[in-house]
Amino acid sequence: MNRIAGGLTIAIALTISHLALAAKDSVVVGMRLEPPGLDPTRGAAAAISQITLYNIFEGLTRIDERGEVGPGLATDWTVSDDLRTFTFKLREDVRFSDGSAFDSADAKFTFERNASERSSNKRKSRFENMESLETPDPRTLVIRLKESNPLLLFNLGESTAVIVAPETAETNATHPVGTGPFRFVKWTKGDSVVLEKNPLYRSPDDIGLNRITFKFVEDAHAQVAAMMVGDVDVFPRISALETLTQFENDPRFQILQGTTEGETILSTNNKRPPLDDVRVRCAIAHAIDREEIIDGSEFGYATPIGSHFPPHHPAYVDLTDLRGHDLDKARALLKEAGYEDDLELTLQLPPPEYARRSGEIIAAQLAKAGIEVNIENMQWPRWLDVVYKQKNYDLSIVSHVEPNDINIYANPDYYFQYDDREFRDIIARADTALDTKERHAHLGEAQRKLATDCVNGFLFQLAKAGVARRELKGLWRNWPLFVNDMAAVHWED
Repeated sequence: MNRIAGGLTIAIALTISHLALAAKDSVVVGMRLEPPGLDPTRGAAAAISQITLYNIFEGLTRIDERGEVGPGLATDWTVSDDLRTFTFKLREDVRFSDGSAFDSADAKFTFERNASERSSNKRKSRFENMESLETPDPRTLVIRLKESNPLLLFNLGESTAVIVAPETAETNATHPVGTGPFRFVKWTKGDSVVLEKNPLYRSPDDIGLNRITFKFVEDAHAQVAAMMVGDVDVFPRISALETLTQFENDPRFQILQGTTEGETILSTNNKRPPLDDVRVRCAIAHAIDREEIIDGSEFGYATPIGSHFPPHHPAYVDLTDLRGHDLDKARALLKEAGYEDDLELTLQLPPPEYARRSGEIIAAQLAKAGIEVNIENMQWPRWLDVVYKQKNYDLSIVSHVEPNDINIYANPDYYFQYDDREFRDIIARADTALDTKERHAHLGEAQRKLATDCVNGFLFQLAKAGVARRELKGLWRNWPLFVNDMAAVHWED
């Protein structure tokens, strides 16, 4: 009798569990950092796009997990032979989540806004390159460029090019309104952002989730605890990489391991003495031991880099040996520059674990070469203000996660303050090359120039190492963009 009752209890429990799973239509996504706002056309933080890109906002094109370009708000397009005229056919019957209709005028407004004098778009120059924007009808947009851009279709799928409406553009930072499969519900500062399925989305039946909560969990150990007790369903990138083994051995979880576009660098202020001396910068480069940093900071889950370029890109050149670990060379360069055991620098670090852990290791490595490093830990708002905007720093550590972003070094006003005409000419040739082989050759030249000039300390390519419930499907393993695309995510028994 007890055996039968026990069997019934187990059967009922299993049935309830399966029904609960089948009916599950919400997910909690864990994130290390809270974004400063929710408008990706105005803010530089990667956390903005991790919540909003492809969920709330869409662009004319869309980048998939393989890094390939496909239709977004544009269904198809034609491109002139000189790569200067792009004609897009736009989707019909698309609405923003507030009910207003989308058409070519919205795209024109967005790109003109991104290029305007008041724009804070971090890719403003791309939109300034648009000589004209024509809207012959509501479903057609013609972009004519001043200079050819072989990467425009990819660029238009990034977060900086999402389409916004004139009526709501100014409030998107706090109450975003887009055309995507989800709409904004609420933002509880310091805790979470909640989205729900957008009932006005063009194909709502294709969306498997009704609700998404992006939960901010800064502490690495708290992230592990949240996964273990079920408070969070997925951390697309978990901070405590050393805990991956315990998740691998737990049948409740799956590991999401792949590549990213995150070049992690020892950012260097090239205009601040003594870092304006290439000998000092190269001494720092030779004092760095990348393998020790990767083992100590990333627990082996990273790939060393010798310039600002991802190893998985076909134009990648392996330059890790050009400025390899060599303490004798580092000391000799410092002596030549007039510094022997009397150079003191400040290393200002943002919150991510990769930065804080790498910073401690690098400080110890530079000390062996005779450079004293004082570490200052910062929260993101202060880092963005002091380091990124004011350029008031010596050294920092950050992952630059945008794809195809080597051209940031062609901007002398960027926070590295690298001002080199030769490099700008190289990038200009790469950006306008119509032939892929020619473009890749120029990109190789650009990589060598950065490594030769020791513009930054090039450390490693950030790995994509996340953890999720085993039943959660449709998640990206690779990050060609730092985005949590939830449109295809669903639960399976």
